[in-house]
Amino acid sequence: MLKYGYARVSTPEQDHVGQVDALKATGVVKVFSEKISGARADRPQLARAIAALDHGDVFAVVRIDRLARSSRDLLNIVHEIEANGATFESLTEPWANTNTPQASPMLTMLSAFAQLERSFILA
Repeated sequence: MLKYGYARVSTPEQDHVGQVDALKATGVVKVFSEKISGARADRPQLARAIAALDHGDVFAVVRIDRLARSSRDLLNIVHEIEANGATFESLTEPWANTNTPQASPMLTMLSAFAQLERSFILA
């Protein structure tokens, strides 16, 4: 079992060092990081991270908003992670960790709120 991490910031001016440090502090062996908008579907480092997962691995992020910008996006990504036999873990949102029974209903419900928040930001 290996623990992989994903860190993302939206613009080249931003820095993801804090995310990388937080992930490594929890035992992440490799962090895939990129400076790209989360609204983009083609995030090469995210695709590489998911492709690296094997059965029993863990895919970790510091916060869900670093991974997905909509409920559909979040659910699709978590589905891909689980299809590889891995589990999902958010360091700041433990209710979303898919190795717990409450994760599935909570992910569905709360990702809808994340999408609503993103709509407010855009407005």
